[in-house]
Amino acid sequence: MSFADVLQPAIAFAEGGYAVSPVVAKFWKRNEAMLASSEVARETLLVDGKAPTAGTVHRQPNLGASLRKIAKEGRDAFYTGAIAEEIVRYSHEQDGLLELDDLAAHAGEWVEPIFTEYRGLRLYEIPPNGQGIQALMTLNILENTPLGSMEHLSPDYIHTFVEAYKLAMAERDTYVSDPAFNDLPIADMLSKPFAASQYGRIDPSQAAAFSRASALPEHRDTIYLTIVDKDRNAVSFINSLYMNYGSGLVAGGTGVTLQNRAAGFVLEEGHFNCIEPRKRPFHTIIPAMAYRGDHPILSFGVMGGYYQPMGHSYVFTNWLDFGMDLQEAIDAPRFLPGNGVLTVERPIPQETRAALEKRGHVIAEAEVPHGGGQAIYIDSESGVLQGASDPRKDGCALGY
Repeated sequence: MSFADVLQPAIAFAEGGYAVSPVVAKFWKRNEAMLASSEVARETLLVDGKAPTAGTVHRQPNLGASLRKIAKEGRDAFYTGAIAEEIVRYSHEQDGLLELDDLAAHAGEWVEPIFTEYRGLRLYEIPPNGQGIQALMTLNILENTPLGSMEHLSPDYIHTFVEAYKLAMAERDTYVSDPAFNDLPIADMLSKPFAASQYGRIDPSQAAAFSRASALPEHRDTIYLTIVDKDRNAVSFINSLYMNYGSGLVAGGTGVTLQNRAAGFVLEEGHFNCIEPRKRPFHTIIPAMAYRGDHPILSFGVMGGYYQPMGHSYVFTNWLDFGMDLQEAIDAPRFLPGNGVLTVERPIPQETRAALEKRGHVIAEAEVPHGGGQAIYIDSESGVLQGASDPRKDGCALGY
C-alpha cells in the first residue's frame, strides 16, 4: 500500500465531508468562542460563526488539498515545501516562533519502551518525555498492597490508589522531560525498592498534601485506537493536538490546525522541563501494551490529558486484580487527584465521598467524564479477540 493510498480516506473525509458525532459536537460548541476569535479558524471550523451540530456534515477543503499534496509529494511537502512555508508565514503573522529550519529539521524517533512487571505481566509504556512512567510507578507502589482483596471503590481502595498516584505524580512533575536535554533517573524511578519505600510513605488514615500543583491543563482533543490483526500483530496508537482544537489557530490556507504542546513546558528556570529551543515538552499521550512472556495479550490506551497514567493503572488493575472483563474495567466510575482536589465521577457514592473527606481529601464531582479508552485482549488459548470501547467518548469495538 502506497503513502497516497493511506491518505485517501482522510482526503475523502476532508473534501467530501464527515458526520459530526455527539461528543465532538458538544466540545465543538464549548470552544466556539475561541475558534470565532481567529478569522482563519472561524472560516475553517465554524459554519456561519457557529459550531456544527451533531448529525450534520462538515467539510475542510483546504485540509483536503494539503493532504493531496502530501500524498503526491511525500513528507517533504509538509516539512520543507509549500505547506511548511505557509505554516511559518502564518506563525510569523501571529508573532509565533516557528521557522522553516524547525520544520525541516524535525524527524520522528524510534524509542525503546519502558516497562515494569506487575503481578506476572509486563506493562510497556512510552518513555519520557511522555508520562507513561507515572503509570508504571503507580503500579509498582500498588503491587505492595492487597489491592484485589479490597472492596472496589471503597474508601480504603480509593484512598490507597490516590495516595500511590500522588507519590508517582510528584516524581513525574519533577523529572519527566526531554531525555536529550537531561540525564533522567528512569531506572531509579522504576525500581521495586523505591516503590516499596514510596508505599511506606502512605498514611492509611490521612491524605497527604499535594507536593506541587500540576502544571498541566486539562484537555480533550485526543484520539486513541488499537488494532490486532489475524497474525496477532498489535498496534497501540494515540494522537492529540493537546487542548481542544490545540492553539485554536489554523495555519493560513493549509487547513492545518496548530497544536499547543509547548504548554507542557514550565517556566521555572533550571527545571528539567523548562522551555528551550528544539526541546520537546512534557507530553501527555501514552499508548500501552501488556505482555505475558514474549507475547502481547493486552493492547490499550486511555485518553484524557493528565488523567492518562491514572487511567492506565486503573483500567489495568480493574482487569487484572478484580477480574473485570475489559468493558467493565473501562466503564467503572473514575476518580483523579490534582491541584489539591480529588474529582470523582457521579456514580461514586456520597457515603464514600464523605468517608474520604474525613481522611482529608477535598472532593469535587467531575464536570465532564474522566478520559475515554479502548482495549483489545488477545486470548491465546481460545484464539478469540475481546474488544472494549469507552462510552465516555465516541467510539466502538469492531471485529471483521
